[in-house]
Amino acid sequence: MAFRFNFAIEENESTEPGGHGEADSQLDPPKHEQSADGAAACSPRLGTAKHAGKGLSENKLCFPGAREHHVPEDVSKVLEKKVLETVSDLRYVNVSVVEMMCRDGTHGEDIVSKSVSAHSDLIPGVYEGGLKIWECTFDLLEYLAEADLQLANKAVLDLGCGAGLLGIAALRGKAGKVHFQDYNSTVIDEITLPNVVANCVNDGNGTGGGDSRKIDKPPSKRPRKAECSPDALSKCRFFSGEWSEVSRLLLSSNPPCSKYDVILTSETIYNPDYYGALHDTLSQLLDKNGRVYLASKAHYFGVGGGTYLFEKFVEERKVFRISTVKELDKGLKRFIMEMAFKDSS
Repeated sequence: MAFRFNFAIEENESTEPGGHGEADSQLDPPKHEQSADGAAACSPRLGTAKHAGKGLSENKLCFPGAREHHVPEDVSKVLEKKVLETVSDLRYVNVSVVEMMCRDGTHGEDIVSKSVSAHSDLIPGVYEGGLKIWECTFDLLEYLAEADLQLANKAVLDLGCGAGLLGIAALRGKAGKVHFQDYNSTVIDEITLPNVVANCVNDGNGTGGGDSRKIDKPPSKRPRKAECSPDALSKCRFFSGEWSEVSRLLLSSNPPCSKYDVILTSETIYNPDYYGALHDTLSQLLDKNGRVYLASKAHYFGVGGGTYLFEKFVEERKVFRISTVKELDKGLKRFIMEMAFKDSS
């Protein structure tokens, strides 16, 4: 695979409020690429008593319905008022700028002001952390490069996509189609879609031109009118909503959406209450000979999920076989896992 990712993960212990009392992991891009506000995120998805204390069992949550988000004809509008940063050769919008613009409460779900009010990056049933780029995403990006996973002409789903970097990597790997899903529509509109467009800009450095050269400096703070490759963007579709609802939308379309050869997902098993919906979604959307690649921490303090608990859950269901393909011991232990149907080839 032509793309390569160079990231450094730096461990930083925090006992301050908001530091969750555990070791928070700081993303440390090359110095000339580091954003001043740490937009490429930083703390692991850890639960706190503020949002995890009562648990989902005590409060019935109203999940958002699924919807598809369409790419506008003039893709330059997607990048309006966006500040772009780079990490290695991937472009992403500066999240702090987006948060500032969305803090006035006029942006649909109003997840930014709710997150600020709750002092939390996770509000079950309201906001599931998609504005941040969590460290296991970079673990999985590195694994895709190291393993030279063949994605050419494959149907790929970036599940719980957030910034969409895994799906963008699949585009660079010449995937036949790439679909992006996140719980929150604001994340798709303000983060995922702009990131995909920014990486498809046909300026010799994006996916559109097929050139995967490293970008040595950030793009312009005020991006010019985007000339996006129709070929790259035509491979993409974007969906928001809870997993079960998105699965239902895809399978009930006419004709039904074809199943995925590869599903990429990172930091989506932090809450055991979501395991059933995640497992069912994977079993419904994965092709019979497909593969799931899942990146996760060993344990998510305060919420209770993690790799060991999810692996046990999967094994008890007896639908998938699951194995660890990479283990990272630095700081809080992290894993890359591969899943496939038990009867697959």
